[in-house]
Amino acid sequence: MKAKSRPPSRKPLSKILWSGFGAFLGIYLVAIFGYYFSIEDNFFLLGSFGASAVLIYGAPQADFSQPRNIIGGHVLSALVAVCLLKVFSSVFSTELLCALSVSVSIMVMHFSRTMHPPGGATALIYVMGNEHIHALGWVYPFTPIGAGALIMLLVALLVNNLSQNSQRHYPTYWW
Repeated sequence: MKAKSRPPSRKPLSKILWSGFGAFLGIYLVAIFGYYFSIEDNFFLLGSFGASAVLIYGAPQADFSQPRNIIGGHVLSALVAVCLLKVFSSVFSTELLCALSVSVSIMVMHFSRTMHPPGGATALIYVMGNEHIHALGWVYPFTPIGAGALIMLLVALLVNNLSQNSQRHYPTYWW
């Protein structure tokens, strides 16, 4: 358990400010979109999008932050959660479905090369959700999840490429 190295140094102020600006704009636009287009309780503003904001605005060069990972990780994990709940809700406990939704989502993201850690939260949110979220059924992977992830991605493309720092330019790869 002994540390092998020192922590990395603090990022430059410009990177910190760009990250904060991107996260603010991305989350704000998802919230505004949800306010005008969701039926009830702003379903668009989910905790997993906060984690996505950390990745795509704070670490835009990371593999987990690339477009295929953002969209694929969220949408595939949401599909897994809906499928598991629809097929096994009468057989398995909520606790077991929670564990299955995250573990199967991780395996699907590995197989599809779309690993995006917030995808696990997207699956868990659906399984743990209330009757309003469950009522979305097969719509959940596309809206709020797909639409919200797409809004976050579009903001990441704009904000990360406005920076003068070429190491911040985004994406590293599309597909």
